[in-house]
Amino acid sequence: MTARRRGVASLGAVGALVGASAAPAAAGERVTITWGGDVTLGSSYGLPPARGWPQLAPVAKVLRSADLAAVNYEGTFGSGGVSKCAGSRGGDCFAFQAPVDNARTLARAGIDVVNQANNHAFDFGPAGSRTTRSALAGAGVRATGAPGEVQVMRVNGTRVAFVGFSTYTWSASMNDDRQVASLVRAAARKADLVVAFFHGGAEGSDKLHVPAGREHAFGEDRGDSRRFARLAIDAGADLVLGSGPHVLRGMELYKRRLIAYSLGNLSGWKNFGTGGTLSYSALLTVELALSGRLTGGRVTSLRLDRIGVPHRDAAHGAERLMRRLSRSDFGDAGEWFAALGALQPVRETGLGG
Repeated sequence: MTARRRGVASLGAVGALVGASAAPAAAGERVTITWGGDVTLGSSYGLPPARGWPQLAPVAKVLRSADLAAVNYEGTFGSGGVSKCAGSRGGDCFAFQAPVDNARTLARAGIDVVNQANNHAFDFGPAGSRTTRSALAGAGVRATGAPGEVQVMRVNGTRVAFVGFSTYTWSASMNDDRQVASLVRAAARKADLVVAFFHGGAEGSDKLHVPAGREHAFGEDRGDSRRFARLAIDAGADLVLGSGPHVLRGMELYKRRLIAYSLGNLSGWKNFGTGGTLSYSALLTVELALSGRLTGGRVTSLRLDRIGVPHRDAAHGAERLMRRLSRSDFGDAGEWFAALGALQPVRETGLGG
């Protein structure tokens, strides 16, 4: 299993660390984490060949090179069951279900953990959620995002906790300030570093900017991304990683912690729009010190083809767009890129509070 080859071990979900005595990593060590956007490995809109491997093969080298790699998995693994769209006559309902065996492709590509706090985790109800979790566990991929859930993994002696939030009842709520703070603090007590995922924000090719205040899509409350992200960091998160808008958004430094509001879509198979700004995708790799501060990293620019498969973009279009959005939305807190393809270490910029 790829994660095992990188020295990654799981310490399980919340409660699994009670009484644990794992020593923290030595001072000066770093952890690299790669984050991608939304992924679906098949649905009724299209089933990829080879268990979905062609979708992730072009980016597997980048994913495998990190100590830990994560994505937002949009949809379920299983077969049959009652779709949330059953009886729906509108064109705005989408339910994603891929074969169980396709979950193994996540591990093959180097993905260690997925966020399941999103609007597609219950596309086939509680039963679909259970088969999805079972498929992920069978593939050796960890998941987080249920209410009260903390997933802790250890890499090279460093404990990294993952928590996930969205605006849906089956996940931890990004709208409940007390719940956000409580869950992040619980994660911080169990690990050296805390990563908070969230799935929120309006959707669409024109939703590139992170507004101040609450967003909505398809009549749903999609949360206040800025408020959530900063609250999570105030409570002890060291890295906040967002998804949901299906387009790239800017990144911000807040209290010397990095917030990535959206990396767009990483890979689908005829189920994501791919025109215009929707074709831009990226992988974000960050290097964190044990203090949680950003010490370096890079953006890997990608473009999605018409099917929804990512390919390296030599023109660095995604990064250029993210630079502009970061600057326009967050001012000085977004001015921390270094050379093309690299992130400026925070200790040098002095930005971000």
